[in-house]
Amino acid sequence: MEHIVDPIADWIFDAAVVDISEKGTVETKPLTNEDWLKVERGALILAESANLLKMPRTMVPAGDKSLNAERGGPELTPAEIEAKVKQDPAAWNKHADALRTAALESLKIIKTRDPEGLFTAGDKIDKACEGCHLEYWYPGDKKAVLESQRNTVTYEKPKK
Repeated sequence: MEHIVDPIADWIFDAAVVDISEKGTVETKPLTNEDWLKVERGALILAESANLLKMPRTMVPAGDKSLNAERGGPELTPAEIEAKVKQDPAAWNKHADALRTAALESLKIIKTRDPEGLFTAGDKIDKACEGCHLEYWYPGDKKAVLESQRNTVTYEKPKK
């Protein structure tokens, strides 16, 4: 997650951004063929990473301290995550498939060079990720996260 899925997903998330601050609104979107190629590569790598997630393995190599090793707070330990995955691999695979589907759907938007559509693609990918995280990474935060999602303000560009 830390070295493949998360940074590659950012290739899609960061491709189209609307930043609103006291200084005004700044929009970022892919403009060149190279920009769009990076987004396309991100979608393809992200889709393929779902297959890596489905491969049976230890969740975190021995000695890796990237996640908390001891129980505390809303996050599960690597051992707890691994136990949950082994208990119901079909549920884990369903989450991985949701990520793959969302990444592949984004290719349609990328092929048409639709920068506004990248917001929809990013939202679908984010929902696939968050659905899994709420089950396997921080299920103790599920209630708070779902409440926050219900209260989140979104931005829609005014129609001209």
